[in-house]
Amino acid sequence: MSENGQAQMRKSAGHVIVDTLAAHGVERTYVVPGESYLDVLDGLHNSPIETIVCRHEGGATYMAEADGKLHQRPGVAMVTRGPGAANAHVGLHTAWQDSTPLVLFVGLIPFEHREKEAFQEFDPKAWFGTGAKRVMILDHAERASEIVAEAMFAAMSGRPGPVVVGLPEDIIRHEISAELHPEIPVATGGMTVTDWKALNSALQEAEKPLFVFGGNDWSHEGAADFTRWLEEHDLPAAAEWRCEGTVPFSSPSYVGPIGYGRPKPTYDLLEETDLLVFVGTVPGDVITDGFNVRQNWEKKNFIVTIDPALRGRSGPVSHQIVAKPDVFVRDLLLMDLPVKDSWKEWTSRMRGEQEKFAQLPPAAPSEGQAKMATMMANLVQSLPEDAMVTFGAGEHTNWAHRYFPTNGYASMISARNGSMGYSVPSAVAASLSYPGRRVVTIAGDGEFLMNGQELATAAQYGATPLVIIMDNQQYGTIRTHQERQYPERVSGTQLANPDFALMAQAFGGFGVRVEQDAEVPAALEAALKAIDEDKKFALIHLIVEQGVKAY
Repeated sequence: MSENGQAQMRKSAGHVIVDTLAAHGVERTYVVPGESYLDVLDGLHNSPIETIVCRHEGGATYMAEADGKLHQRPGVAMVTRGPGAANAHVGLHTAWQDSTPLVLFVGLIPFEHREKEAFQEFDPKAWFGTGAKRVMILDHAERASEIVAEAMFAAMSGRPGPVVVGLPEDIIRHEISAELHPEIPVATGGMTVTDWKALNSALQEAEKPLFVFGGNDWSHEGAADFTRWLEEHDLPAAAEWRCEGTVPFSSPSYVGPIGYGRPKPTYDLLEETDLLVFVGTVPGDVITDGFNVRQNWEKKNFIVTIDPALRGRSGPVSHQIVAKPDVFVRDLLLMDLPVKDSWKEWTSRMRGEQEKFAQLPPAAPSEGQAKMATMMANLVQSLPEDAMVTFGAGEHTNWAHRYFPTNGYASMISARNGSMGYSVPSAVAASLSYPGRRVVTIAGDGEFLMNGQELATAAQYGATPLVIIMDNQQYGTIRTHQERQYPERVSGTQLANPDFALMAQAFGGFGVRVEQDAEVPAALEAALKAIDEDKKFALIHLIVEQGVKAY
């Protein structure tokens, strides 16, 4: 018998699953309930894990994916079989391409009903086998705790990603030993002596080195140490697409974002630099503009990633360091280099370009229709130091990339796979995780209606994000591509929208519709007051002109 007497206790496998998740530090799970995993839901009834009941499986899995970005452990979602699993797939794809630790539990038909075309039957391994790190089915109840521990480990080990666990509804009701499987330690890698010497030598030889940071595998402490080391050495760092904040917006070492629609100064950086060091990410197709930039193998690229396969990499590799970001930074701190004048000039020049790019437009409203520029100018001036921003996909996101002051790791939460509908669910997850912080989400009118119903979840659980909808009555990104390839032939991109402010009010939050630019400051003030004093989410429905872009 174990010291705590657990070996004598017996519980259902579903209850043991919940106990194991709690032992792994899971604070909340995002669910859409189903009869296929009732025993797990019953186990959650008296659990320390908070159960967040969502309105759509896509929204639930997005919330769990965002939760995985925000914490040093996987996010957890639970859905039912067949249609529920299908709806959850979008969150899995996001976790796969964004390298986010996520565990999705899917209730399944009874074990005895397999291969009979039972109600909502599907093959989890066939559906998810190419889009998840592992797909595991609990066919033996006594392995329940072990399977959960394996799933949590698989989601975090190596390059993080999604794991699917199938739960047959009859198996999870079986009584088993309540003894829990211990956590499985995750290897973090680190710089070898050879790695350290190679990077040290490359940096000392370089006149224009550039670090590029990204990914979701950092800690707040690791990001802060990395920033301090860069600043001490007058070295520049750029952000992977939709990963801003690891090196703060205000840091003299931060020189801007690199991704789709990036400004020309950072576009030119990749070819001009004589040494690139990627930390926590790889030079994928977004960074390299569709595998076109930085493809010359004479260029010097160091890549720091825990994934030895370098999956998603494009262009030359001079040296790979197999390490998670925090461990790499721990070893990097031992590297005290003499600062070159060329580094100071290079970093200062690029920092100057970033400061010009990020300079706020006038806060005073102008005549005519509402403008996103006016909204951003007033919003940024009202933000506390630790404000967070979330968003999904679309041209509206560029306003956040350009102006939102991200000052710390995980202060920008987004979907790097370009998935729409992510804005509201991610904002709900962020607000629940950090109830004392200002959480802002910037949504387009097209993407908002894909998961806007999760505002009901925000109201139910007390999440208080500020939701800004930039309504230009179109799918703007696709319209831009369309105008480029089929000039003056707009087709399939125009939208007629409801009053989103009334929708917000119906869900129990604050909502205001803004059509004129003069109305922007007062609307923002009222929305923030509703959040701070009434403790409810707030939504600003901003009606803007078509064709106005952040850059």
